Amino acid sequence: MSTSWTKETALAELKELAKYTSFLAKQYPFCAEHTRWIVRTLAVLEEVFGRKSRYFLTFASFTWQVRGTLLVNIIIDDVDEVLREKNQQAYVRQLDSARGLLMAAMEHVERAGLSEVYEGTNTAPESNTIMALINLADRKLRQVVRKKPEAETEVQDAFESLLVGAAVPYKRETERIEYSSKTYIPDFTVPKINLAIELKLCNRQGREKEIIGEVNDDIRAYQTKYGNLLFVIYDLGFIRDVDRFTGAFEENQSVVVLVVKH
Repeated sequence: MSTSWTKETALAELKELAKYTSFLAKQYPFCAEHTRWIVRTLAVLEEVFGRKSRYFLTFASFTWQVRGTLLVNIIIDDVDEVLREKNQQAYVRQLDSARGLLMAAMEHVERAGLSEVYEGTNTAPESNTIMALINLADRKLRQVVRKKPEAETEVQDAFESLLVGAAVPYKRETERIEYSSKTYIPDFTVPKINLAIELKLCNRQGREKEIIGEVNDDIRAYQTKYGNLLFVIYDLGFIRDVDRFTGAFEENQSVVVLVVKH
């Protein structure tokens, strides 16, 4: 969702777009006014609901003309005129459908609120939220871990406090992913941005190599369901070369591995 939208402005824009269909019904398909309206509507639906949303995908599927093969039994000289008439009829019908779609979109925003209607994958809004979570872990996690942790659950509890404080909607250890005869359970998932989060504690010699193996296994499993992965490694001083450690995962797109030092 674009940060420039509010619930009020989104509703006003959707209402105006729906209202404009009455004017467009008196025009012809792909005239200048219709083309501008299409571009404007696609942009609004993408920014407010996302490219994966039913609203964007349905609107993008409109052809504004007759679909398939049109069979006519007329004198050949009249074919072009009949096609124009049939296309105009299809255009008006699809405008009416678009108006209903926009009205349904308005009702959805009114009912659920702007933050709950966005759907997308690998979009700018997703990237912004993921970056905010990375910064949260990088800058704040050490501050909320008050003493040297002895177990991973202590780090997870601290990170959960950050999520709660940032008002990020999440689920903790509720997702079960079956992969290669094993069951994987991410520590946290944020379905709205297609993100799985895993926290690991490096608290002894030899743990670094174990974590590399665990992260690689988790990546293969989690990527079967989530497009974005964040691994936060809380290190008690056993990872000497952080760049070399994180570099082992650089070839995996949409995967971020962050080392936080105690």
